[in-house]
Amino acid sequence: MESGIVKEEDMLNFAGIIHTEALRLIHLVEDIIKISRLDDNQVELEKEEVCLLDIVSENIRYLQELAQKRKICVTSSGCNAVVYGVRQILNEMVHNLIENAIKYNKENGTVSVLVEEGRKSGQRVILTVSDTGIGIPQNDIERVFERFYRVDKSHSKAIGGTGLGLSIVKHGAIYHNAKIEIESEVNKGTCIRIIFP
Repeated sequence: MESGIVKEEDMLNFAGIIHTEALRLIHLVEDIIKISRLDDNQVELEKEEVCLLDIVSENIRYLQELAQKRKICVTSSGCNAVVYGVRQILNEMVHNLIENAIKYNKENGTVSVLVEEGRKSGQRVILTVSDTGIGIPQNDIERVFERFYRVDKSHSKAIGGTGLGLSIVKHGAIYHNAKIEIESEVNKGTCIRIIFP
């Protein structure tokens, strides 16, 4: 732009692209730092009692614009179950799960988030995020938690993100001694459960 190669009428468009890509790089670096800290147990935040449904509600409000843009209906239900953990990490986990359920959904799809108390031994609180999205092929399910792994690479640029969201969820679950269960069917949707002890 500085050299004059770009026409004046195209400058605003190019500036927008540069801004978007700069934000994407910032998010990538932030996500890498988050995972590195979780990997190295460098999380120096205090654990506290956290109402998971409150975090779910906050994230649904925060992601409402994205959901409306993609014509996705996001709902939550459940009880005010409390997890003893690091609020910031729990927030990142919930945010990434809901954001992925919106991004990898079909137009006019739904995302349902449920917080419930566990009924079996070792299950204190269960967070379930279900969507009516594109689904994940069975042979890719184990790999979705790998860093930078994307099931549908052809749409990764259009969908955005860093490819680290579910890896952050996995590392957050490990940090909280939680278990992850995932069920998915291509073109039907995905259900991810985080079971906190």
